[in-house]
Amino acid sequence: MLAMTGPQWLAGARAAELQVPVLWDAKERLPKPDLSALPRLRFLTTTDFPPFNFLDGAGRLSGFHVDLARAICAELGIAEKCQIQALPWAELEGALQKGEGEAIIAGIAATPESRSKYAFSRSYLQFPARFIMPKTKALTEPIFDRLRGKRVGVVAGSAHERMLRDYFGTVQVVPFDRPEELYDDLKAGKVDGAFGDGMRFAFWLGGSDAAACCRFSGGPYLAPEYLGSGMAIATRANDPALAAAFDYALQEISVKGTFAEFYLRYFPVSFF
Repeated sequence: MLAMTGPQWLAGARAAELQVPVLWDAKERLPKPDLSALPRLRFLTTTDFPPFNFLDGAGRLSGFHVDLARAICAELGIAEKCQIQALPWAELEGALQKGEGEAIIAGIAATPESRSKYAFSRSYLQFPARFIMPKTKALTEPIFDRLRGKRVGVVAGSAHERMLRDYFGTVQVVPFDRPEELYDDLKAGKVDGAFGDGMRFAFWLGGSDAAACCRFSGGPYLAPEYLGSGMAIATRANDPALAAAFDYALQEISVKGTFAEFYLRYFPVSFF
């Protein structure tokens, strides 16, 4: 996995060897929290953001975030106090502030503005930019010089378009208003490749619409200044100790391989 913050990473970038993102240093020692006095730990999430949270065929709340929340409670030794409640997205902030839950696990972005409202755990999942290309023409790292003159599609006005223009200036940028139009032209050979969100590309590559035409090429590329810092768990701003407790649990989940199990379960086409 490559974390990149400037143009100097381009020349030496290599494809990641890991298919599962590893965001935690196994050698770091985080203090184990004592939450025995906590009467309840209720995670607030939504029902309409698959595969992170959704209602399964039996109407049960399921998904990556649901499994992750339960694993966090298990690591903290408070599984019997753990609850998960689904609400409409617009109600999450108010419910947390009114004490109807202790944490939000629903993909709230940690930004300077949101940090005035919440305390956040460290990021547990980030979303790299990726290239996809037809399987017969897909490039391998080092990719920068090999992209020279290639027609690369990207969604117009997106952070990915800005990143493509700034960091891969040798390509011919072809903006599209809609992702569907980009995919159609990629399959038709009207562009040499596409650049965009790796997770969305992974779902398309694994679906029937792609017709097994394409695969990832180069990368992944993490650039927080364009793409943000990824997903984190939010608590009330005056409860940073709980956010720190989540850091401990998330690291343990990563080190023990539980996170990798969840990731591969819900993202069978890895976007890393």
